[in-house]
Amino acid sequence: MYALRLWSTRHARGLETVYRLFEGLLAASAPLLRAIGLRRLERPTAAVEKLVKGLLFDCRMCGQCVLSSTGMTCPMNCPKELRNGPCGGVRADGACEIEPAMRCVWVEAWDGSRRMRAGAAAFAALSAPLDRRLKGSSTWLGRVRERGGAPS
Repeated sequence: MYALRLWSTRHARGLETVYRLFEGLLAASAPLLRAIGLRRLERPTAAVEKLVKGLLFDCRMCGQCVLSSTGMTCPMNCPKELRNGPCGGVRADGACEIEPAMRCVWVEAWDGSRRMRAGAAAFAALSAPLDRRLKGSSTWLGRVRERGGAPS
């Protein structure tokens, strides 16, 4: 899983393109998704999302995905679950202070963000504090909810 996570960071630009296309597809299908019912779709969509994002990014399904601003690196893989940058314990070689065999998630995020179109500009944006009530929910459907106003 770790090797595939690193692959995703190295291929952040291509994955960013796929993400943008998928986001457009979600936006285009929003009326249909609303007609079916977002609550009804939550469980199966979250299962598919967990499979896809779990495989590619070792996603923790926090419900508030920020992959597009963290170089296609999931910050929830940080042992301290830091969402806005590294702790003070990053080793000189870029390794994590908690898990020395793992490269710091935020070092990886920086590398990935430099490969993306928005680059460091998106990386510099602060993420909102984690809302633990959303854990396990679909970020994909969350985006549809955000853009459409009232939840359904």
